[in-house]
Amino acid sequence: MTDSQPPLPQPQLIPSGITSEQYEYYIPAKLEFSNGYLGNSEQDQIGFQLAVLTNMGLLKAIYTVEALLWVEALELYLRKKLEIVDADPDVYEVLLERLNRAMEDLTVVVQYLED
Repeated sequence: MTDSQPPLPQPQLIPSGITSEQYEYYIPAKLEFSNGYLGNSEQDQIGFQLAVLTNMGLLKAIYTVEALLWVEALELYLRKKLEIVDADPDVYEVLLERLNRAMEDLTVVVQYLED
């Protein structure tokens, strides 16, 4: 393998494979467990986690976790993205209001489906 870093694995909805270069670079030869976490600080944790999600597929991943947690994660992610967008203050307020409504609606749907 060359010294260059291969591209990060790209999870899709359905399970898919990673390349041998990604495996060699992102997956440790020996999986370690420390303080409740898999892996170690020297390895590329994002690459390792993306490799697992690529092999698992995002649909399977989402089915294994309570939907309200995904909604919460999505909301936090979108709010952070909205904070860093260089938008006109009026546009920002409109987008924030729409995001608030959308997240409230999505939460209601998820709560209904999970009850």
